[in-house]
Order: sequence, then C-alpha cells, then structure tokens
Amino acid sequence: MQSSVFEYVPLLLFDQQYFWITASLVVLGDAILTQLIMRFVPYTEIDWETYMVHIDLYLKGERNYVNITGPTGPLVYPAGHVYIHRLLHLITDAGRNVAQAQQIYGGLYVLSIALVCAIYKKAKVPNWTLLLLPLSKRLHSIFVLRLFNDCWSLIFVQAAILAFQSAWDDVGILLFSLALSVKMSVILYLPGLLVIVFKRHGLFATIRHMLVLACTQTLLARPFLIANAESYLRNAFDLSRVFLYKWTVNWRFVDERTFLSPAWAKGLLLGHVTVLIAFGLFRWCRGDGGVARVLQRGLRRPGGPAGLAPVDPDYVATVLTTSNLIGIIFARSLHYQFYSWYSQQLPLLTQRTRFPFIVQMTLIGAIEYAWNVYPSTPLSSGLLLAANLVMLLGIWFGYPEGKMFSKRSNHSQVSPKNLSQK
Repeated sequence: MQSSVFEYVPLLLFDQQYFWITASLVVLGDAILTQLIMRFVPYTEIDWETYMVHIDLYLKGERNYVNITGPTGPLVYPAGHVYIHRLLHLITDAGRNVAQAQQIYGGLYVLSIALVCAIYKKAKVPNWTLLLLPLSKRLHSIFVLRLFNDCWSLIFVQAAILAFQSAWDDVGILLFSLALSVKMSVILYLPGLLVIVFKRHGLFATIRHMLVLACTQTLLARPFLIANAESYLRNAFDLSRVFLYKWTVNWRFVDERTFLSPAWAKGLLLGHVTVLIAFGLFRWCRGDGGVARVLQRGLRRPGGPAGLAPVDPDYVATVLTTSNLIGIIFARSLHYQFYSWYSQQLPLLTQRTRFPFIVQMTLIGAIEYAWNVYPSTPLSSGLLLAANLVMLLGIWFGYPEGKMFSKRSNHSQVSPKNLSQK
C-alpha cells in the first residue's frame, strides 16, 4: 500500500496527465494555508480604510476626482476600482467588517492560484512547478492581510492571459480592459499584447481591439469624465506620478534627490522603451523570419494574420509576462503590494531561461527575500534589481518565444526561402 502511494509521486510531479490532480492538491492546500494565516496573523490597516472613505464620498454624489480623498491620499485609481469597492462597501458594512473582507480576498487569492494553474497547464509548465506557488509570504500578505486593490487587477489580467492563450481574443481584450480599469499598471502588458494580436490577426484587428479597449475605459469612466475629465485622467492615468522615496522597494540604493529628479524618470523611460524595442526586433518575431517580415506582411495584407509562426499558449504567456517584467524592472518606484504584479509569474519566467535548476530557484528566492525586507535597504533593492535583470537576460538568451517554439524549431527551421513561399 505504502509503495503504491509513492509510485504516484513521480506521476503527480512530472506527468501532464496528472496535472490537474496536482493542481487541485496545491489549490486545496493553499486555501487551507490562507485560512490559517487569516486566523493567526493580525491584519494590518494600510489602504482599506481610505478605499472606503473614497466610496463614502462617491455614494454622497461626488464624481470629481479632485474632491475624492481619504486618510492616505486622493483617489488615484480608474473607475473599475470604484465600482468594485462600491460592492465591497455594501458587503462589509462600509468596510467595518474587515473579517468579511478578508474572506472575500482569501477567495480571490485561491481563484488567482487556480487561474495560474490553468495558464501553466496551457503553457505546458511541468507539474512540480505548481508546488512553488503557495510559498510567497508577501503575496499572502498582500491579499488577506492588507486587502490591496492590486489583487483585483491581477485576477482580471490572469483571466485575460488565459483567454488569449485560448484564442478568445475578443473576450481577452474585455478582461484586459477590466484589469486596466482597476489599476493603470496593467498597461505594462500592452506592448506584448500588441505583438500577439498583430501577429495573430493583422493590422485591422489590432486597431479594432485597441478601439474596444479605449471605448470600454470611456464607458466605465463616463460619470467621472462628465464631472471633470481632466481630473479623472490626471489622477487615474498619471504616467508622470512622483512616488514617495520612503516606500520604494526597488531604488533604495539611489539617493532621494536622484530618485525624485525628472532626469532619472526620463532615463528609466528610455531604458524601458529601448529594451521593449530590442525584444520586439530581435526576440519576439524570430519564428516569423524577423520583425521586418511581420510588418511587411501585416501592412501588405492588413486584414489577415501578420505572423507565420503559431501564436500558441506558451508564446502568449511568455511574451506577456516578459513584457510585464520589463516594465517592472524600469518602474519609477515599486511599493510592496506591487509584488503581486509578477510573483506568480516567476516560476514560468525562470523556466524560460536556460539556467540550471539551482540558479532558477536562487533567483526566485532572492526576489522573494528582497520583497520581504521592510523597510527596504540598499542591499535588498540592489539584490532585487540584479535578480530581475539576470532573469531577463536569461530569457533573452533562453526561450523568449516560449519553449514550444524552441522544440518546433529543432524539428524544422524557418528559412527565408520557406518564408517567401508562404
């Protein structure tokens, strides 16, 4: 009996046929762990009270973002955030029932784990990778001990990635728009998304998807745009926002004067754009014969697909999460809750490098450690930047289009002659 049980261990860890059994065990175990955390670890108030004060003002009829403020600052999130927290305001007795709110966020956390499992399944990630998902102390805290709104945008963006993996792009763009309506940071995925949609559908469909994105944002924000469009756009989508130095996790080794300087912000923006262009030119379109061929095909036949290589689920997950990682590396400031933006993507990202297993685990451990140092130090910030950069470089020289592309290219290389015949 005992030996027969152990016989299933390799199957659960390595056999894709047993993936959902392993995933179910991980989700169930993490659900229990989350309940234990809520039971024994004290809740810490940070932004929840402010969210509820904002909603109090909203319910009194205020629609001008300039006038919606609370204990920790003004309302700086798009309209979707307001509608979600309007519902939470109702369910939790105007935010006073924190325990009820924690249970909601606990369920949200478990849902996020399930969505990640589904994404990993489509990307053909090894079963054992799922065992890494429940290990983040910081991520549990962000969800059930801090109640940050980042959790909601994360759920929508995970659902969007899953939809794009399934080629349900019309559904995916709506889910992506919902994510963007909660937190502006979701825009970090947009460069990768443009590559995917353009390759899969061509120029006209890409324009249509971007129009859907813009129209959805406009419809959701309509009451606030009518009240004061300028204040809404400036607060909810302020790309030039200056963050407080005391909360930065990623740039503590930089002095405060440099951190706050416009030159520093412009340098980070330049680095962000440069790296995105580099991945677009030299990594994300290699299977299509290069970005020039993709653009040529997309402009010559704007109604059809611009890419030649399959835009498979692995490619979708790899490109979107890499696009997000690039944005995180060059972010003007990262606060502790921002770890949720990519925490659950780290196992996938490290496996898109060619690093040995021990190096992959070291990178994940170093990043987790850096996000758990409070307050951040020059050492923890430097370690975080180094680990993120090493991981990105590993992807550049590893599998930037996913491992499935590498396996296909080993069987049949795409030559210029073959491309010209298609």
